[in-house]
Amino acid sequence: MTHLRTTKPAEGLSCIDLFAGAGGFAVGFRAADWRMLGANDIDEAAGETFRLNFPETHFFQGSIAALSVEHLLETCGLKPGELDCLIGGPPCQSFSYNNHKRSADDERAGLFRDYLRIVEGLKPKTIVMENVPGILTIGGGAVIEEIKTRLSSLNYTVDATTLFAEQYGVPQARRRVFIVASRVGEASEMLPSPTHWLARLCVKRSGKPLDRPEGDLLRIPTVWQAIGDLPEIENGGGKHVSTYAGKQATTEYQRRMRAGSKKLHNHVCSNLGSINIERMSHIPEGGNWRDIPRSLLPAGMQRAELTDHTKRYGRLDRKGLASTLLTKCDPHWGAYIHPTQDRTISVREAARLQGFPDTFHFAGHQIGYHFEQIGNAVPVPLANAIADCVAAHIRAAEASERQAA
Repeated sequence: MTHLRTTKPAEGLSCIDLFAGAGGFAVGFRAADWRMLGANDIDEAAGETFRLNFPETHFFQGSIAALSVEHLLETCGLKPGELDCLIGGPPCQSFSYNNHKRSADDERAGLFRDYLRIVEGLKPKTIVMENVPGILTIGGGAVIEEIKTRLSSLNYTVDATTLFAEQYGVPQARRRVFIVASRVGEASEMLPSPTHWLARLCVKRSGKPLDRPEGDLLRIPTVWQAIGDLPEIENGGGKHVSTYAGKQATTEYQRRMRAGSKKLHNHVCSNLGSINIERMSHIPEGGNWRDIPRSLLPAGMQRAELTDHTKRYGRLDRKGLASTLLTKCDPHWGAYIHPTQDRTISVREAARLQGFPDTFHFAGHQIGYHFEQIGNAVPVPLANAIADCVAAHIRAAEASERQAA
């Protein structure tokens, strides 16, 4: 993975990020020497974080429905057809399998059409859209087919696939769908091959191992290799700005996350009540709600079968991967308990598990917003792998055009 650049590259391909959130996708692209010309999101807290970390980028706060192509082009200094890549992921809640009321008729589900409206006006050379796997099946597949058909009508080649974040060096089991499109070549060339592998960590939700990719692969970093160098804090404790308390990085992942960071930011965790602390005391590393005496479980969970709620009240395993980070690191939602301390993971620990470098700071002191921004983000190492692949695709097309001239 490329060193995580934190300043604007002097040169590089151009990019605009729609539905940018806090900027996970953008961090990965900037690390691959892309110039982030513009970004948009309706969420004010996420926008504040994005602007803090991308002061060189024009940020368009507000609904994408109110964002005009003309304004984008003028502000970013572009003409139609000049932008190298348009990235972004329309809100995924209406597509998510975790949303039991998901529907193609949900107002948020239609926001991808505004994305396509901007594609039509900008005419970027390439496009990368990200979403949850549910986008493939919602409406009987109608949404994904509409996206493909519309992009094809705009003279783009199109491909879509599910990528597993752990296979790109993310210490977290996470799968996402990426829809790529190109008007300068075959879109399939924009999808990166896996770079990391460790058989016991590469498992689907079914428990069956993924097919081993070809090539000389690195080992997937584990939870402890990602966060084991961070200082201990108490339940509800930590500071928004502190030091590393003399603790040294001991793994390549930790050293990469720390690069350029002189202070430790956002190492704070939620304050849980005494009943949750008591529940945690019964959970061993790698355990979950089944290890809690039934009398201590919430009323609704006391009626649960042993096969239910497998991730609730889960304590992370130092030698394993984190579960998919959602928008709340709440033990009632999943496996978000620290491996060795009776508390939930901190904002910084969650950020590490998504691949955000320590130089990336979350704005403000509302940690609920911070967890939401992290859970909504594209994991940075995965974004970086895609950015490298898209750049190679564009450079190859340019070289072919020069040879033909």
